[in-house]
Amino acid sequence: MDAYFLNQRHRSLRKTVRAFAEDEVRPLVTQLESSRRADLGLSRRIAAQGWLGVTIGRSYGGMGAGHVAKTVIIEELARVDGAMGATVQASQLGVAKIIHFGTEEQKRWWLPRIAAGEVLPTIAVTEHGSGGHVAAMEATAVRDGDSYVLTGRKVYVGNSHVGDLHGVVARTGPGSGGLTAFLVETGTRGLTVNAQEEALGLHGFSFGELVFDGCRVPVANRIGREGDGLKVAYSSSMLYGRANLTAVALGIHQAVLEETVRFCAERSRYGRPLGEQPVVRDRIGRITSRLMTARLTAYHAVPLLDRGVECDAELMNAKVVGVESAIESARDAMEIQAGAGLFTTLPASRYLRDALHLLAPAGTSDIQRLRLAQYAMGQYGETWSRQFPAEPGQARTGTPA
Repeated sequence: MDAYFLNQRHRSLRKTVRAFAEDEVRPLVTQLESSRRADLGLSRRIAAQGWLGVTIGRSYGGMGAGHVAKTVIIEELARVDGAMGATVQASQLGVAKIIHFGTEEQKRWWLPRIAAGEVLPTIAVTEHGSGGHVAAMEATAVRDGDSYVLTGRKVYVGNSHVGDLHGVVARTGPGSGGLTAFLVETGTRGLTVNAQEEALGLHGFSFGELVFDGCRVPVANRIGREGDGLKVAYSSSMLYGRANLTAVALGIHQAVLEETVRFCAERSRYGRPLGEQPVVRDRIGRITSRLMTARLTAYHAVPLLDRGVECDAELMNAKVVGVESAIESARDAMEIQAGAGLFTTLPASRYLRDALHLLAPAGTSDIQRLRLAQYAMGQYGETWSRQFPAEPGQARTGTPA
């Protein structure tokens, strides 16, 4: 399948990332699972590979390799540890806002530093009272001379405890047109990162709460114009978030299949390997079929981004198929392992817990299907992929070599 969707550069990149994940990440998975805390050192080592700059143009110090390459990187990290795949996917949302809305000065200052692994960006949009309804947020940004003063809370901020630069959307006026985006550096007076709370899965990844209490941000740190905040949030979610989460799901799904095959080869029932039992083979067949379908939808959708082709519907479908099928396959793996799968000495339960974390971000499956229905009925409106085609500095790749 890779032979059709990936060129030689992509295949070489996959080998490089896989080797790093096996050598640098896998030995730490047990520790990450135990601590349930973000690992700043590991996050920095991943950033130092230059992978955060995969979609950043070469003129800004990035790889200029595009979204297909980004998918490969995230997938291979998630195959070993979903939390590390999530770390890279979340940082890409922070990249997106600067690429599409940053001034030339902001791009030339921040993008090379992100590409070099010196800065890990985030995006902070969600609030307890609004959830996925971005336009209902209540955090405010009040203009005061050459600054804005931010007040409010943001939750589920990916990389909250390892990030250096937060892309924050706050209210500067009424309605959906009254939202504005800002760059807020970690350590800015008035910004507090609350203690990391334990979560069901993705141990080693932080998605915590940022508190803004009279946090003063220069006007120069505004991303886009006043009122562009909704576009910043939605375009990042659509063009990066859904594709990125699909990539994390693919990596977890691949790990599910590999672990299930290994388990079934090592265990026996009725004098034969477990994998030779018809009911078990049926389950393995289901996992394989789901994974192949998820891979097809992902690597059909993402190359369209690199080619600058309208692809909102394909990205939404890829997220639905990828995430839901990964969860279903992880559950099948748990059922095959039966009692053995309930112990954390085996990774099956981790795959299920990690996959469940992918449902809500960038819109639940219900939201994706609602938007797909609108698309089919001609009620969707202008697509985000048409408004923000591939950047000139990015490689328009993804077609067969």
